[in-house]
Amino acid sequence: MLFHSSVRKELSRGFGATLVVLATVVMTMTLIRTLGQASRGRFDAADVMLIMGYTVLSYTPTLLTLSLFIAIVATLSRMFRESEMVIWFGSGQGLASVLRPLMRFAWPIFAAIGLLSLLVLPWTNLHIEELRQTYENRGDLQRIAPGEFKESADGSKVFFIDKSSPGATLGTNVFIASTEGNKQTMTSARSGYIDSSAQGQWLMLSNGRRLEIEQPSQSLKISDFSEYGNRIQDAALNSGAAASISSVPSATLIKQADFAAWGELSWRLGLILAAFNLVVIGAASSSSNPRAGRSVNTVFAMFAFIFYFNLVSLGQSWIGSGKVPFVTFMLALHGGVALVAWLWLARCHFNWHWGASPRQASPKPQQTQTTP
Repeated sequence: MLFHSSVRKELSRGFGATLVVLATVVMTMTLIRTLGQASRGRFDAADVMLIMGYTVLSYTPTLLTLSLFIAIVATLSRMFRESEMVIWFGSGQGLASVLRPLMRFAWPIFAAIGLLSLLVLPWTNLHIEELRQTYENRGDLQRIAPGEFKESADGSKVFFIDKSSPGATLGTNVFIASTEGNKQTMTSARSGYIDSSAQGQWLMLSNGRRLEIEQPSQSLKISDFSEYGNRIQDAALNSGAAASISSVPSATLIKQADFAAWGELSWRLGLILAAFNLVVIGAASSSSNPRAGRSVNTVFAMFAFIFYFNLVSLGQSWIGSGKVPFVTFMLALHGGVALVAWLWLARCHFNWHWGASPRQASPKPQQTQTTP
């Protein structure tokens, strides 16, 4: 029908514009946050753009759902405000019949949300964690930076080099502070260089001084040296750290079947169910108070989306901690929202007036008596 095609065409324009705006905002916020994390030493500065891309990709299901919801509310609200829906209603169609063009437009978005939430979301989280682990588990040689105090991989040593050669094999004004059991050691030297051997890599110091402090007795030992070797750790100790639950594939979560797995599954499945329910809510809410300001329905859409997704996130933590069963929460939240949305749509479709008093009979006119 001509009406269906015009609705889908306007929805595509509104959806595309909204998605571009939201994606730009999320990319800017993600870039600022990732740069802050890189400055604090959580990521490598060279991986900032890659991490930002993975992070934005993990937010894409939420952005698609919000863009679809805003596009539906804005399009139908404009049609009500400009009396275009009067023509639709005059042809014998109700508000519920608008769901047909809405669903025809939204089903590819539903498929994309399902693919992203069930398959791509754990993949992006896994790659972000791998980049973070790789940077945190780098060896001591890679941690050393001129003019900065850097901690070793196991946290037992602190390095400082004033200047270094372009190949990072020679440095001046070297300082090393280490803790081994009850002994604290501080070593300073005029210069140092990297020596690779079969036993590993060593930082060879020249013309320096070494201070050793025993903690129980507080004894101090000072020694000068012309050359001293210090072993450099090549790899991190926790390279085999377990991945978080957000990076586990969905099929593995189903097989795992514990509280944490069910909590993560409730979030991923909730993204798909929420997208479907919000389409029905958008169709129902667009007919409320069409003479209000243009931004009223958009503001309502934002608050409804935030409230709904906060409940989904809250349910993830409740299910993950074992407070609420998985099936009970999914039926209560998504089933309850679906029931309210369809009742709201039915009320608008059949023009029900809940709580209205029945029509009262008109009062009879009082009879006046006339005297002869």
